[in-house]
Amino acid sequence: MKLAKQILDETDGKICKHCLGRKLSKTIEGTNNIERADKVCEELNINLDDVDCVICDNIFNKLDDDLYKKIDEKINQLGIEFDTFLVGSQIPKDIQKRDEELSEKFNLGVETLKKEVNRLIGLGIWERFDKEAEFEAQDIVFNIDLTGNPKVRIQINPLYIEGKYNKLKRGIPQTKWPCSKCKGRGCEECNFTGKQYPESVEELISEHVLKLTKGREAKFHGAGREDIDVLMLGSGRPFVLEIKEPKIRKLDYPKLEEFLNKVNEGKTSYHNLHVCARRRKAEIKQSSPDTYKVYNAIVKCDEAFDKDRLEELTKLNEIRQQTPLRVLRRRTDMVRVKHVLDLSYEIIDDDKFSMRIKTEGGLYIKELISGDEGRSNPNVSEILGVNAICEQLDVIEVSEK
Repeated sequence: MKLAKQILDETDGKICKHCLGRKLSKTIEGTNNIERADKVCEELNINLDDVDCVICDNIFNKLDDDLYKKIDEKINQLGIEFDTFLVGSQIPKDIQKRDEELSEKFNLGVETLKKEVNRLIGLGIWERFDKEAEFEAQDIVFNIDLTGNPKVRIQINPLYIEGKYNKLKRGIPQTKWPCSKCKGRGCEECNFTGKQYPESVEELISEHVLKLTKGREAKFHGAGREDIDVLMLGSGRPFVLEIKEPKIRKLDYPKLEEFLNKVNEGKTSYHNLHVCARRRKAEIKQSSPDTYKVYNAIVKCDEAFDKDRLEELTKLNEIRQQTPLRVLRRRTDMVRVKHVLDLSYEIIDDDKFSMRIKTEGGLYIKELISGDEGRSNPNVSEILGVNAICEQLDVIEVSEK
């Protein structure tokens, strides 16, 4: 009680139960700050029910039914669906300063006023809406402005959907390409679409998911990418689709897969769709030493090749590749060392053969075949002694990260 009396003297008795109980949270037992303050009031025979608090300006009186009514109205206005939430608040700086100064004067390592406000609002939301407070990864964040009449804003956090895709038709890029002439603004060249190509793997899924989730925007994150003229076969390429500001978060993923694969039949297909954590967005893009890709390439030579030399291709191992000329405008010019893990071939005719090749992720197959004007060493053209190009390329497998 000695500390309680000192705090009451310091504030001339003008301190609310929330602020007094908070300062005594480490010295007086109780399930909440009001209960601690009540013990002091009973012991000292004082009444703090209607006091004008010199610390918080009675800000806790704003945490009333009207505030939760505003929260309910905002949820309904936005039409949002959520299971987890976090609370943040804006409180006048002078109030926070007085709270901190009082704690410092008596050397109290207790909860701050702002943390108590956030905790109490969170408790109120839990009681009224039966939703769980989550500090690590939440569906939405309530931002409560208590600097005047309470205002409620809601931040809707992204929804992350992980899966795999197959690309079954050539000429489809992985993501939307802005028109090279108008840079996405729209012109006659692109038929005022702003796009270089009419559709992409990204758009063929995102437009439908955006409609279902009522999201604002979608962003596609792939585990690498294949060229526009390359198919993505086998079990598919991992990806994460990020939906920004989704109002609806609960989807029937088996039903969604069935729908997507029906409307995109012959173009793309999507599998194993499920909700994932935000970190997966970065994880699937990181290339580890254990990741690999398997390709099937049709190699076309400008003249008949020596069939005996084909066997030398199976001995390919370390490849030193300088950034290919065709991607130099968007990638750093440097030499990358990658490895061929396995290679087999099948002769088609005198100047053509197929090649199945397993490599570390990040090895450029077209340049491995052509040599890319000496930027890829060793290479297929050099080993066979003829000019060779990749006539057709398919990705057969992309390893899991």
